[in-house]
Amino acid sequence: MPSAPASPEQTALVQSLFVQHLPALRGFVLSLVSDFSLVDDIVQETFLVITAKAATFQRGTNFRAWAWTIARYKVLQTLEKHAPVPDRLAPEVLEALAAHGTAETWYSDEQLQHLAKCMEGLAPKAREAVELRYQQAHRPPEIATRLGWTVESVHVALSRARVFLRDCVTQRMLAANS
Repeated sequence: MPSAPASPEQTALVQSLFVQHLPALRGFVLSLVSDFSLVDDIVQETFLVITAKAATFQRGTNFRAWAWTIARYKVLQTLEKHAPVPDRLAPEVLEALAAHGTAETWYSDEQLQHLAKCMEGLAPKAREAVELRYQQAHRPPEIATRLGWTVESVHVALSRARVFLRDCVTQRMLAANS
């Protein structure tokens, strides 16, 4: 039996909570989807479902857990349609990541903007390796073949790039907040 539609107040509450949690939700989705172009689509679809299901949300309960569950299902549906089978994480792996991630703090929009700026500071080949790994979800052996490197060189380059990016984002955040 379908539930009664949400009152305008309930819909406004749920939409307000969504906007409040949007940066963290976007970070959560980004942690599960390596294709940046799909993240906004998934977040938008999550918003539509949350708005449609506003009547089922109970004030005083954990909005974040409720919204993240909806987002997780949207991620699974989207990856089923878009990701090639060999590169797609198994649904049980996504479930485990999502379950673990529900309590985590995800990257804010500000941190993601700093990350984009910091990416510009990487050497061109290091930036290419990072993009291949984290935006296009290629594995180190594939990256090594594409770049003409050894697999070990890819691991070292990615490790150094992660350290550089972490330090750069931290420094930019400190500078922005001082």
